[in-house]
Amino acid sequence: MEETSLVTLSHVSMHFFNEDGVLPVLKDITFSLAPGEIAAMLGPSGCGKSTVLNILSGLVEPTGGQVVCTGNIGYMFQRDHLLDWRTIYDNVMIGLEVQKKKQDTAKLDEQIARVENLLLTYGLWEFRNRYPAELSGGMRQRAALIRTLAVNPDILLLDEPFSALDSQTRLMVSEDIYKIIRQEGKAAILVTHDISEAISFADTIYMLTARPAKVQSTYRLQLTTEGDRTPFNARKAPEFQQYFTTLWEEMMQDGE
Repeated sequence: MEETSLVTLSHVSMHFFNEDGVLPVLKDITFSLAPGEIAAMLGPSGCGKSTVLNILSGLVEPTGGQVVCTGNIGYMFQRDHLLDWRTIYDNVMIGLEVQKKKQDTAKLDEQIARVENLLLTYGLWEFRNRYPAELSGGMRQRAALIRTLAVNPDILLLDEPFSALDSQTRLMVSEDIYKIIRQEGKAAILVTHDISEAISFADTIYMLTARPAKVQSTYRLQLTTEGDRTPFNARKAPEFQQYFTTLWEEMMQDGE
């Protein structure tokens, strides 16, 4: 393991049991994540990308291999899972409640101030007393990310967080979420089936094979952009189309 890695998976395998017997899902997953790095996992549908995130978060134990994680994990799912009966403010406080940090009176004021600053910085302060049904899909996802950031994780796990949004909103929200992750200095792993999204969002792409999955290829992206490197600007980079073509061809070959 590299000393600078927040996460390292070494030869991780995973299988489940069903009525037909053993179902191998992951065969040999090896990769690492550095502080501040955004990695994306691509691969055929059902290849086990979300299972990797579940292993990292501790929701399931791998069948084999080694997982080393030196940072705290925050998990952001496909759906925002905001509670309809709680205000946005109360929703973003849930993580602190679950971890019982609210019972630590010495840190309570500091924790609340941090969450309120996140709401203010990222444009949700004036909506803090609204309910989820009163917000757009994009604003709900922003609230979901702030809820995840409230517990100050080192690593964000993003399981297709934009897939429930329409195409226009999806681009806008990915731009939003990317900027928040960069500004907060977090490392992240994005699971997506969208090649363009992976290229525009990530520093590194891991291409997984069909199930049982292993890391087939690793791409360290080098994009030439005008101004700040954002998902929108990345899509205009001259290297973007070549990456897309290469990844598409590789994914299609594995799907045959």
